[in-house]
Amino acid sequence: MSDIDPLLFPNDDRTQAEAAIAAVEAATVRHEAEHAGTRVVWRSAGQGSPLVLLHGGHGSWRHWIRNLEALGQRHTVWVPDMPSFGESGTLTPPADLDHLVATTAATLDQLVGADTPIDLAGFSFGGLCAVHLAARRGHVARLALLGAAGHGTPRRQKAAMVNWRLASGEAALVEDLRHNLRALMLHDEHSIDALAVAVHRQACEATRFRSKALSQSGPTKGILDGFSMPILFAWGEHDVTAHPDRVGPWWVDGRPERQWRVVSDAGHWVQFEQAEATNRMLRAFFD
Repeated sequence: MSDIDPLLFPNDDRTQAEAAIAAVEAATVRHEAEHAGTRVVWRSAGQGSPLVLLHGGHGSWRHWIRNLEALGQRHTVWVPDMPSFGESGTLTPPADLDHLVATTAATLDQLVGADTPIDLAGFSFGGLCAVHLAARRGHVARLALLGAAGHGTPRRQKAAMVNWRLASGEAALVEDLRHNLRALMLHDEHSIDALAVAVHRQACEATRFRSKALSQSGPTKGILDGFSMPILFAWGEHDVTAHPDRVGPWWVDGRPERQWRVVSDAGHWVQFEQAEATNRMLRAFFD
């Protein structure tokens, strides 16, 4: 894909991090579609049946930067900057979850066809969005939810987030971003490298949607009860946003087409911190 492998990012150099992001971006095709006055930027990569990946809150398509190549070996992977995130336009009022999901679904349908079956995965807030998108759109063959929001049960987060917008200077800003990655997203200090910081920074600076309250709400189970497709629920072993051994069995609810998994040595951003293990898990599920 490039000489700079995002799976094996070597050091804390910001220039190399930005080069790694640019290399992955260059291997994608950029698409624009519009719905109800909002332009949504999508990227596609790979070849095969469509697999849609939705990023988390304060995120962008780059939340999947270490997964596109592996998942694209069997699928055409479609990754958006959802409305009011990243390069996409800002939602016209009402800027709520229903409008965000409707706009995401409508622009996806313009690109792949409204009746085209898709596989679908969502991370964190994107997991909540994926559940709502599947309910709205239908034609979802398989659904994977990684560290999904919307369970409404107690979290394990101990460290408070800091407001990086108040940082005085570049060094303080980077340290605040690193602190927030450590508090919420990543478990191992060594995982908080320049690539993680660069992806997180670009996303935070471009986010215009308030997802926190939605993520900590609990409406997902009721919608899941209406689904019949195979579903995979997965969390990092140290994900601070949930107790997997509590949410997993609750969401599986004895249904044979559902399964839950824990990925060892990973925090919330499981597909970044343990990319190879997550890629194997997702390929086995979707393939």
